Amino acid sequence: MDLPKSRAVAPRLEFLVTATSTNDALREAAGGADAAGWPHGSVLVTDDQTQGRGRLGRTWLAPTGKTLAISLLLRPQDVEGGPLPADAYGWIPLIAGAAMTEAVTRAVAAAAEASAPLADPDDRSGGVEVALKWPNDVLVSGYKVCGILSELLPESGAVVVGAGLNLTLDEHDLPTLTSTSLLLATGVAPDADAVLADYLSGFMRLFDAFVAAGGDAETSGVAPVVSALCGTLGSEVRVELPGDEELLGTAERLDSDGRLVVRDRENGEEQAVAAGDVTHLRY
Repeated sequence: MDLPKSRAVAPRLEFLVTATSTNDALREAAGGADAAGWPHGSVLVTDDQTQGRGRLGRTWLAPTGKTLAISLLLRPQDVEGGPLPADAYGWIPLIAGAAMTEAVTRAVAAAAEASAPLADPDDRSGGVEVALKWPNDVLVSGYKVCGILSELLPESGAVVVGAGLNLTLDEHDLPTLTSTSLLLATGVAPDADAVLADYLSGFMRLFDAFVAAGGDAETSGVAPVVSALCGTLGSEVRVELPGDEELLGTAERLDSDGRLVVRDRENGEEQAVAAGDVTHLRY
């Protein structure tokens, strides 16, 4: 896969014919003897990942050529060359989710235009809704099309941001009943290079603004962008918390650290959630 559009927006992009995990491969490259050859913004991509990983150690397999596994290397520094504040790192997966949500939205619009070029120009969605599910999933009409996993490299302070995007999976390929692909959602096979380039450029645009503001999500404009794209906000949710606890309530907002603030259905109190599996409830 040549990916000329994506190569044009990344300082280094390597396509692997196959990989166990692009996150693992990029982590090893970024910390190895040739670490200097992997600058901030470098990318590893494959359409054949054999040991993909998600949150909580979950794994999955996908048929070759029907998904993209994307790993992006960040070497975060503030404007003075120092590290970002520790609490700023919680926004990185949200930035990735926002960038992918925007890229998928444009891919959906392109598919709608291709399949119905005379449709309403003010509605380019083709009836398909794209939203970010806090903290790290992109949903198309309520079904997961992309998951994100960010990993900190403690030795260097670098971060590897992994994303798995379902391109052309059919109904027999889907890993779960709550998954979908761009092909299934739109009926049109996506331009993988265009979606990838859109994601990478959008991510770096948001991240550069975030860094320039010293990791302040509000000042940088990151918080309003993420909040506007996040379909979790305003929804009734069930959050499975660490320790087998459960929280039921309304997802109201994101706090300054990117945590999800949920108003407990039982006692009316707000609780900020830093980690947990979120389910959107429908009544």
